[in-house]
Amino acid sequence: MGLFTTPIKTLDDLFVHTLQDIYYAENQIVKNLPTMIGKASNPELKAAFQSHLTETEGHVRRLEQVFQMHGQPVKGVDCAAMDGILEEAKEIISDCGSADVCDAAMLAAAQAVEHYEMTRYGTLVAFARQLGRADCAAVLQQTLEEEKAADKKLTTIADSRVNQMAA
Repeated sequence: MGLFTTPIKTLDDLFVHTLQDIYYAENQIVKNLPTMIGKASNPELKAAFQSHLTETEGHVRRLEQVFQMHGQPVKGVDCAAMDGILEEAKEIISDCGSADVCDAAMLAAAQAVEHYEMTRYGTLVAFARQLGRADCAAVLQQTLEEEKAADKKLTTIADSRVNQMAA
């Protein structure tokens, strides 16, 4: 058990902890996406990042709704995985020699973020169902579907233009 954390003894404890983890992660994404929007040179990528910022703000609100539905205070816990993904992205982006390569690097980082989110939301949906919280599962499933769609959109942008330009 980490310092200042609540022991995780039950599936319900794990569900709440995972909610807190993804809540922190989503807030970090909201904080970092404006930088990526500003640095993106490909208009389609820039628009995708802008759209996902708006969507991510909605994800934060949905998580707050799930906390409330589950009778828990809204709070995040540090997510070392998301911090690591974002730190690595910053390092790679700062080392890019061209705008096209930077776009490809940001797109790859964005997909790493999406994949992390998909694993967390998939897990949360499964936990919620196991706990008999179909109401929470439905809200979380909506976000999971949006994360999958965002990943698919990023793949299309990468395949259709960004990776070609970086090559």
